[in-house]
Amino acid sequence: MSKNTVTHPGFIKVIEPDKVEVTIVSVSGCASCQIKGSCSVSDTQVKSVWIHLDDTSSYRMGQEVIVVMSQTLGTWAVLLGYVFPFIVLLIGLIVFIESGLDQGLAGLLAVGLLLPYYGVLYLMRNWLGKRFTYTLLDK
Repeated sequence: MSKNTVTHPGFIKVIEPDKVEVTIVSVSGCASCQIKGSCSVSDTQVKSVWIHLDDTSSYRMGQEVIVVMSQTLGTWAVLLGYVFPFIVLLIGLIVFIESGLDQGLAGLLAVGLLLPYYGVLYLMRNWLGKRFTYTLLDK
């Protein structure tokens, strides 16, 4: 594995002719802690990703696999999902407050700016889905 990739173990949940659904169990960063037994169930999350493949005949349900994604794609996902919306919110709040609006109204309008932002992301989901690709490795 290259140090420029992010990997997660998972297992195949659904197999279709051109794609498979892989379930990933994401454990919090404290998984190696000595007292992890006292943590709650909320420390783990189950996530599913669809991975498009040319040939799915070599895979079977329940098979353990490793999901691989480029680290730069992960960085872009964080930017699109968290950083850019924060910037939109902050700039909107500053503009609305400087234009003389009440702080409460300015805050609501700034939050309202996130609707078109996430709406555009939703409309671009197919295009983004082709850019954010995963690969599978046998475990």
